[in-house]
Amino acid sequence: MYNKTEIDNIDIRLAPPADEPDRQYYFMAKCREWTQKFREQHGYSPRACVVNMGCQMNARDSEKLRGILETGGYELSSSEESEFVLYNTCTVRENANLKVYGRLGYLGSLKKKKPQMKIALCGCMMQEPEVVEKIKKSFPFVDLVFGTHNIFKFAELLTTMLESDRMVIDIWKDTDQIVEDLPADRTYSFKSGVNIMFGCNNFCSYCIVPYVRGRERSRKPDDIIQEIERLVADGVKEVMLLGQNVNSYGKNLDEPITFAQLLRRVEQIDGLERIRFMTSHPKDLSDDLIEVMKHSDRICRHLHLPLQSGSSRILKKMNRKYTKEQYVALAQKLRREIPDLSLTTDIIVGFPGETEEDFEETLDVVRKVRYDSAFTFIYSRRTGTPAAVMEDQVPEEVVKERFSRLLTLVQDISREMSARVQGQTLPVLVESVNGQDEHLVTGRLGNNLLVHFPGTEELIGQTVNVYLKECKGFYYIGERANDEERSEVKNGTVNTDDAEICGNERAI
Repeated sequence: MYNKTEIDNIDIRLAPPADEPDRQYYFMAKCREWTQKFREQHGYSPRACVVNMGCQMNARDSEKLRGILETGGYELSSSEESEFVLYNTCTVRENANLKVYGRLGYLGSLKKKKPQMKIALCGCMMQEPEVVEKIKKSFPFVDLVFGTHNIFKFAELLTTMLESDRMVIDIWKDTDQIVEDLPADRTYSFKSGVNIMFGCNNFCSYCIVPYVRGRERSRKPDDIIQEIERLVADGVKEVMLLGQNVNSYGKNLDEPITFAQLLRRVEQIDGLERIRFMTSHPKDLSDDLIEVMKHSDRICRHLHLPLQSGSSRILKKMNRKYTKEQYVALAQKLRREIPDLSLTTDIIVGFPGETEEDFEETLDVVRKVRYDSAFTFIYSRRTGTPAAVMEDQVPEEVVKERFSRLLTLVQDISREMSARVQGQTLPVLVESVNGQDEHLVTGRLGNNLLVHFPGTEELIGQTVNVYLKECKGFYYIGERANDEERSEVKNGTVNTDDAEICGNERAI
């Protein structure tokens, strides 16, 4: 990765390099020339605002987009009144699209008052041809549109936009390219997502992601290890390995490697305290993966295992490739092999053709598995998916009533499961000063359950031992303990992340 001095020394009078990522650093240098001229003309640096609207893979992409903008000379901002605004979009649910259109209307009014403002759109939503046509027709003031497959080209596209007086659109239908080693502005100094693969081959009948993210592509294990080593050297204590289905990792490499084998390599990195991953598909969760988790001191005791439906009939219509009985058997095996494991899930209510009997099967699985947490969703019809044209769409009032019943059951069980570690002293990675009480700090157990306890901002990024005094249902009130009071529990036990991987295993 280039440093600032090396970028300043790039000769932009020469033709851009052909190889990546050198080519993108060349265009970052060109962008620096543009931002310098802007500063000289206006007396201040142009500001850039990147708004992430999607999953954790989108969040990681947004860190890279911010890093490229900062390297290109922009001053990063959280204000949508900046000189450059970029929406990194999601398209898993229709509401996500509608939110973007609503925000564009607001940005259009801002741009009328500030003509030098530039507006860009990227991400999964931009991979839908009808969306791009709507942008061209209804929002002609947008300056740049690109998708998921060529996000690494952002510096080049940004430069093209700055030199153009028309809308720049660059959408790739698919790619086999993986370009990393680009700058990133991380949200947290002490934890980071790491992409290990891209795309999805599962084609669940309700899911748009394989069409907008493409087919599975795995990164080389050596590249992943080197990235994590650099992150750890930069102060990162926790990494989240990201992929639409991490259980499929490595299958398409020239030298195949399993996800369990990759985890064993990641575990050996000195200085790394916690390893998380998202997301596992039940159809190919291996015994080897269970063994790795069972004996690891670094892999967090949490597994997100999406159910989607408890009915084998509906699961077949969803193209999930497992039955209710197979799923329950897997969950029971996980509970048996890793007793302190926190199991979480995704569940869809109202899939086309779902009957009351099908829904009762879902409730039955919830009672049997007893999830620590569950993300529950009302089925959202996505144009272009097989489910969108299925007959027997469930009436809205029926779906809402079922959704309410499911939510009540999930929450009741989750409160009971969350309380399991009350009275224990466990390690907490401190993330922030509490937003409601400045005398408290907030962190997460290894199982991802939130803990609030007295402390100051100096603790942010540190792992401290906390006595879990009182469970409040979905979080704990605690108090700091002495190091020698730490319980011998591997990485914790409950809950899940509040934003998951998009795709068939997606929580919004």
